[in-house]
Amino acid sequence: MKALLTGATGFIGGSVLSELLRSGYQVRALVRKGSRLNSNIFRDVEVVFGDVRDIDSVETALDGCDVLCHAAAVYTFWTPNPRDVYETNVKGTENVLKVALAKRIEKVVYTSTESTICLDKESGLGTEESIRSPDDVSGHYKKSKCLAEAVALRMCDQGLPLVVVNPTTPVGAGDVKPTPTGQLIVDFLNGRMPAYVNTGLNLIDVADVARGHILALERGRVGERYILGNANLTFKDILSLLEQVTGLKAPRLRIPIWLALGAAYVDELVASRVAKRPPRIPVAAVKTASSFRYFDCSKAIRELGLPQTPVKMALEKAVRWFRHNGYAR
Repeated sequence: MKALLTGATGFIGGSVLSELLRSGYQVRALVRKGSRLNSNIFRDVEVVFGDVRDIDSVETALDGCDVLCHAAAVYTFWTPNPRDVYETNVKGTENVLKVALAKRIEKVVYTSTESTICLDKESGLGTEESIRSPDDVSGHYKKSKCLAEAVALRMCDQGLPLVVVNPTTPVGAGDVKPTPTGQLIVDFLNGRMPAYVNTGLNLIDVADVARGHILALERGRVGERYILGNANLTFKDILSLLEQVTGLKAPRLRIPIWLALGAAYVDELVASRVAKRPPRIPVAAVKTASSFRYFDCSKAIRELGLPQTPVKMALEKAVRWFRHNGYAR
């Protein structure tokens, strides 16, 4: 069976690529020209150069494919050009899924995010039953993903055999860019984290997220959403695990969100207007940390068989990979 994968050079997409190959799929990857391709991973992959924003290249890439994993997205808490985020994440998703519907692709897995899920006021947990409005999220990335998931579900209503997966916060090997979460680990390794804020999030091994994509492709019910997550942890808990894994001291100073948010506004202003660099503390990231993002992941475990690698092991993989590849001193 031949699968088309978009976003194969990203953190989640790269892991999905490896998992597709391990699962016996023939894989074609739609990648942008100029993308860095790991020769070991892409050795057995048919590469088609194009862009999800270019519907003609999407049509070429999907020719002869049976299934589709659409993981391509711009993932950033700050950008000098928000239009690029919406063109890729929303219009690009619409292009890919329209072509998939026209070509009668057998099964589609769309990679969304936990950001599109509301938290229950009583339990404090997010479940697949709740859909978050774009007006209720901070930052262009999250807004774009809410809009893109709405496009995906609408295409499903029109007959596309689609399953949505909502990864929480993946960690592990291969975070090349790195992602905002990966950057936190890199900052920890390099002693650039003097303090922390009181927040919480759900972590999962990126390899388990990748496996979750294949399970959704093979077992997921059309029209359903599946949260791909594992452990709900406070940020202090995560830092404690990193201290155990690395032998480095975790920061002991906790600062209030309002102070972190003020620093983020200043940093973003200086970075964009004076230093001409991305901010080290994006405002959208701090706003995200103002609430505990905890989730009930039981549906994916029960229906898909989502693996639950211990988070400490996932952090060990991430630390080992960052050190081996020169991200840490």
